[in-house]
Amino acid sequence: MEVLASLSPDFVADPYTAYARLREGGGPVRQVMTPDQGLVWLVIGYEAAREAFSSPKLSRDWHREWRQEGWEPPYALDMLGNTNMLMSDPPHHTRLRKLVSQEFTARRVEKMRGRVQEITDELLDRMTADGARHADLIDAFASPLPMIVICELLGVPGLDRASFHHWSNETLAPTSPEAEKEAYEQIMPYLGGLIAAKRENPGEDLLSALVHTADEGGDRLTEEELISLAFLLLVAGHETTVNTIGNAVRMLFAHPDQLAAVRADPAGLAEGLVEETLRYEGPVPTTTPRIALEDTEIGGVLVPRGGMVLVDMAAADRDPARYSDPDRFDVRREDARTHLSFGYGTRFCLGAPLARLEGEVALRTLLERCPDLEPDGEPGEWLPGILLRGVRSLPVRW
Repeated sequence: MEVLASLSPDFVADPYTAYARLREGGGPVRQVMTPDQGLVWLVIGYEAAREAFSSPKLSRDWHREWRQEGWEPPYALDMLGNTNMLMSDPPHHTRLRKLVSQEFTARRVEKMRGRVQEITDELLDRMTADGARHADLIDAFASPLPMIVICELLGVPGLDRASFHHWSNETLAPTSPEAEKEAYEQIMPYLGGLIAAKRENPGEDLLSALVHTADEGGDRLTEEELISLAFLLLVAGHETTVNTIGNAVRMLFAHPDQLAAVRADPAGLAEGLVEETLRYEGPVPTTTPRIALEDTEIGGVLVPRGGMVLVDMAAADRDPARYSDPDRFDVRREDARTHLSFGYGTRFCLGAPLARLEGEVALRTLLERCPDLEPDGEPGEWLPGILLRGVRSLPVRW
């Protein structure tokens, strides 16, 4: 058994060296000790990861009675707000996805393109106002963009968005257990009140639509399901896009040839930049935990009943059995879009079209407006844990 935290001098800063060592040890699934999840079965192979995403024997529903002996779920997993697609199995997952898919459509997302461009331009106007030539890209641009977009999508009043931003940060990358607990205890009542307001006075936003949507049989989302879904859209729709934008810029700085190529053709290469960033340095390296309902074979490796499984997309997306020269960052890579950063199969992220749209618009416009963009010092500290991949600050100048 490997101890994942000790496989490199700083695993959070460089997990890929650790993944390479795990591959050398043999097999696409390895039992490891992680710094924050304990003993887990880590899926690092691309095909094994697709197999794990599709397996009905790996469960995301922590409320079932087969919890791993001696293991207590994190505080957040027992909170109101976990009755969502991420934390459920079929047929419940299938039902929720069907109801949400009726309203969170590709057409709705595409209609947001113009507004995403407006928000992007407004933020860059503010960032470059009065001849400013430097900024923290995360604070000035990468973080507020998806927060404004997701709040407008859900119909969150403007005055409440600062609170939303704080809650999102503390639930996904908490500064302390106390801060995480406080954030959960504040956001859930707020979402309940917001849903009540949408029920009384619906608008054109997605949350209003979800409050009132029903399938052909009259099935509707319950109050708890609505709160859980709104929470999922908030945290999944914000932090992941922040880190996609930040990671893309960091990767361009680290690969001058690729930066030169994107500078020369930001409109033509923005899509490729987003997809290669998602493959090479994705914002969500690993899934949240799954539990084996029974003895389960994944990638030819037997995971015992009760075993905790993490699908490591960051490792799978650099699997040399799937990608040629996988440790090379190449914005023109033709098969980058086959990455697993958004999951796979029935677990493929419903918000992927919006994330791609925001990333492409943001990065294209940034490089068009600031063609001389370059680092202005070292990036800030890494986000804690292995669930998110990104830095808290990214100083730039232009």
